[in-house]
Amino acid sequence: MFGTVLNITGILIGSLAGLAMRRPFSPANQQFFKAALGAYTVWIGLKIAVTSLSGNFWQVGKQLLLLVLALTLGRLLGRLLHVQKGLNRLGRIARQKLTDARPDSPHRAGDGFTAATILFCAAPLVVPGCVQDGLTQNFQPLLLKALLDGLVAMAFVLTFGWPVLLAALPLAAFQVTLTCGAQLLEPMLRTYSLIDSVNGVCGLLIFCVALIIFEIRRIEIGDYLPALAVAPLLTWLWR
Repeated sequence: MFGTVLNITGILIGSLAGLAMRRPFSPANQQFFKAALGAYTVWIGLKIAVTSLSGNFWQVGKQLLLLVLALTLGRLLGRLLHVQKGLNRLGRIARQKLTDARPDSPHRAGDGFTAATILFCAAPLVVPGCVQDGLTQNFQPLLLKALLDGLVAMAFVLTFGWPVLLAALPLAAFQVTLTCGAQLLEPMLRTYSLIDSVNGVCGLLIFCVALIIFEIRRIEIGDYLPALAVAPLLTWLWR
């Protein structure tokens, strides 16, 4: 749960900093944070992916093949379930509320709470971060999300005011639920030596977030999320 605590703390600090600053960062500072967070994302993703591999050359090759196959099948399943399309719809709602925001709007507080909640809960790092926190107590992905959410909160309070702080409550409930679910599955996955397969997918998904941050490629992370369930299944079947 420590990762979620860090995430909520990041939102609170970012919101308070935004209320104190009353102005956004300069473009130069924005580029600096973008580069720093992108590099941190690459490091976390690759570290998790690489440490999930073990054994001799052929065993590592087999594990990599299973990861690629899991991501491929997971993406097909995600498309059938319209996971990314659902997340995109939520994103459009948040963008519309941000576009329509006015200082004198009677719905300003509610719109800010809704937009911030959507962006915090639908972020691509939510599921991989909670899975890592629950399975291996690795809080670094959610620490990264805390930094990103803190910057979002800092910008949002300039438009919507203090109600953005309240978005930390539904986010906490959502992430605690996901983390507890991962913790419940951990004994079974460990018994059958399946945790590394899940970690490998998490690492690659986190690495893909770096490609989005650097605007190298817009990867539909949501459609790949079913790979977190497909990977251990394939590993168990291919013994």
